[in-house]
Amino acid sequence: MTFELMTVGFVGFLTTISVFVGAYLGLNYAIPEKVLSSILAFAAGSLIAALAIELSFEGAEALVKHGFGIRASWFNMAMGFGVGAALYYTASVFLESKGAPIRLPHMLFNAKNSRIAADEKIVSLSRSPLFSHRSAAELETIVDTAFLRSCDSGEAVFQPGEPGDALYIIAEGEVLLTDPNGHVIATLSQGEAFGEMALLGNRLRNATVKALRETKLLVIDAQSFQRLLELDSTFRTKVHDMARERSLANLKEAHLDSSAWASAYRTSLAHKTEPKHDESVAAGRGVGLAIIFGNILDTIPGCLVIGAKFAGFESMSATLMVGMFLGGIPESAASATLLRRAGFSSAKIYGMWSIVIIAGIISAMLGNAFISDTDSVFAVIMQAIAAGAILAMVSHAMIPEAFHKGGSASVLPVVLGFLFALYLALEEANLRPPDQTSIGRHKLRTGTSEIMHSHAPRVPGSRLVVIPPQGQTPLPPCPATTHPCSIAA
Repeated sequence: MTFELMTVGFVGFLTTISVFVGAYLGLNYAIPEKVLSSILAFAAGSLIAALAIELSFEGAEALVKHGFGIRASWFNMAMGFGVGAALYYTASVFLESKGAPIRLPHMLFNAKNSRIAADEKIVSLSRSPLFSHRSAAELETIVDTAFLRSCDSGEAVFQPGEPGDALYIIAEGEVLLTDPNGHVIATLSQGEAFGEMALLGNRLRNATVKALRETKLLVIDAQSFQRLLELDSTFRTKVHDMARERSLANLKEAHLDSSAWASAYRTSLAHKTEPKHDESVAAGRGVGLAIIFGNILDTIPGCLVIGAKFAGFESMSATLMVGMFLGGIPESAASATLLRRAGFSSAKIYGMWSIVIIAGIISAMLGNAFISDTDSVFAVIMQAIAAGAILAMVSHAMIPEAFHKGGSASVLPVVLGFLFALYLALEEANLRPPDQTSIGRHKLRTGTSEIMHSHAPRVPGSRLVVIPPQGQTPLPPCPATTHPCSIAA
């Protein structure tokens, strides 16, 4: 293994290490969705700039250098982008059928009829540990029995003495549970469920639940809840385990009514069963793997191009690296949170994300080894194919997810990301040797050190000096007139 390949591998590592950063944040902090959406939108803008400047234009320019006409160069680049997008689409459809879209709340794939179900209720169910064993298609069978309820900050969801008529899952926001004496029982956030105690024991509510801020709740009525208990043994086990753990925790609090929680504990204990390694557990693990493979799919094209463009640290594709690095943080943060709720340990989650990093390192090395030579038409076309896959990823995952989390305000970070990447590209061009930039190559070919537009304003008293290509006789300077100087061939 050469030193250059090892260096390229290190660059791939630096680009993809952001997934560890995102996973750490997702496992340890509740990051506001608007912050994640801004980062994702900024990264999308950076990648779009990299595609426009470093890949599509420079690729077409390289083909012109090989003797292709303008139209032929455009056609070949267009074909490359199209093939890359088609490959990405095919792979993403396969992974979506295995559960990968749960990593992207803006869409969930219905494997049965190959359509995208943009349903907020399915997203809420997918975030709950109670339904982590179900596939995306199976979640759709539940949504008709549930409805969304919005609560203002401080609004009571229910109070002691009210009938236990529904199970609640927090889609967005946060709620506070208190006993009749005002003592705090728990604070619950996105993905967590409550209200199961009264349903399981067929009792009245014995706690107050209030929204701490604007909150959306997914509500499953008592009849639908009972039907789920009867038909889904895994769901039944999870509900009783949750109720038992909460009852036991509340029994340890001296200020809480022990009789009510003891009764709830006995009810849930009667349904305790040993966990089974059944198909639903395997399906849950399969969804976790599909999430990771989905992120690998997003990583490979970008790292291939980063490796292909690398010819030393002064020639690194900074725009592409910034876009890939930032884009990995929100996606890994959301996916890590989801995997934790599905029962994966932190060590296992980090281990799974290390696969993404390894894939990025290998992809960068392969790109440098096989498609880095711009003197080869094959290499240019392969870079175009990888660029098409990157563009498909941006339009499929990054921008829709940013708008889902941040709304219309996401357009601002997209533009900022594009402008930031443009600035980086200009700085890169300024630092590179003349033969590595478009303008520099043009000057070297024409033998001029300055290019003046024919309609540029003339300064009185100045003379237009024409510097000929190397080896030719210099022409006499033009007289200082207000009209352009014409030189006969």
